[in-house]
Amino acid sequence: MARMTRGIPSSALHGGGVTTGMRSSTNRIIRRSNPSSLPSRCSRTRVKASHEEALTKKKARGWEPRRAWFSSKLAGTRDMHVGSSSGNDSAEVTTPLDSVSVVLLAGGVGKRMGAKLPKQYIQLGGKEIALYSFEVFANMDHVGEVIVVCEEEWESLFKGVGIGKPLKFARPGKERQDSCFNGLQMAREGASLVAIHDSARPLLKAEDALACFNDAMQYGAAVLAVPVKSTIKEVDKDSMLVVRTPERATLWDVQTPQVMKPDLLRKGFDKVKAEDLEVTDDVSIIEQLGEPVRITVGDYYNIKLTTPEDLQLAESVLT
Repeated sequence: MARMTRGIPSSALHGGGVTTGMRSSTNRIIRRSNPSSLPSRCSRTRVKASHEEALTKKKARGWEPRRAWFSSKLAGTRDMHVGSSSGNDSAEVTTPLDSVSVVLLAGGVGKRMGAKLPKQYIQLGGKEIALYSFEVFANMDHVGEVIVVCEEEWESLFKGVGIGKPLKFARPGKERQDSCFNGLQMAREGASLVAIHDSARPLLKAEDALACFNDAMQYGAAVLAVPVKSTIKEVDKDSMLVVRTPERATLWDVQTPQVMKPDLLRKGFDKVKAEDLEVTDDVSIIEQLGEPVRITVGDYYNIKLTTPEDLQLAESVLT
């Protein structure tokens, strides 16, 4: 397998119904059969000095490397959010220690992976995929308990890790929202937040999860997401003709965890059940109430493993 360099191939990133990707760089290696054709040490020194001088002039004119430019643009989006925010943006709200109930969804089948096992139990780098994010949450001081939504036969896998906080189990439902509801019923009284995460996202960073916790504490609900980079078309499903092209700057590729205050989530589930609504992700339940949902800028590596190509990408990142 080719070694990954700077980026993520766009064909390997999935999530939120939108495919996104980062530009990958290619290193070209040219071999010369005649050693005498190689430039001398003196020549190489002059070329290097000339390159550094040109680079200095470009920086003086305001140029910056692509990686630095993209990082600054991504950082600049951290104040964007969905819905009308309440509260003061300048007031930093932090999540109390031992106060978050994590619901880890690990009951899916994963037919597109084409494996004999559910995709979250396939081994990646010598460990089951579901255990990566499970251990991230288990090691976070802000997490008070972990609730795994899985079939009974997989409980021993999580119990074998031996985490130093309460571990509970719930059974999967027919749809994702049913599994989330079952997990919510196991959350302890007095939890500040409920964080719902797909166990098929093994590359989650603890610092991103914590940032999402803090946003949910301030706004009531928050979700990790990254800006969409591809142009998205809205298409008529019957004629396959383009209806419109949404403005790309307003589109975000949603990930997990999706975090909300428990009372707000329970209220949302009451509405969803009363009106027999079907939602595709967890914060959509909050949106049904007309409440704000904050976007927390995440990481493009936090992909959901759906196809064999995703497994190869995740393994390259881990190694």
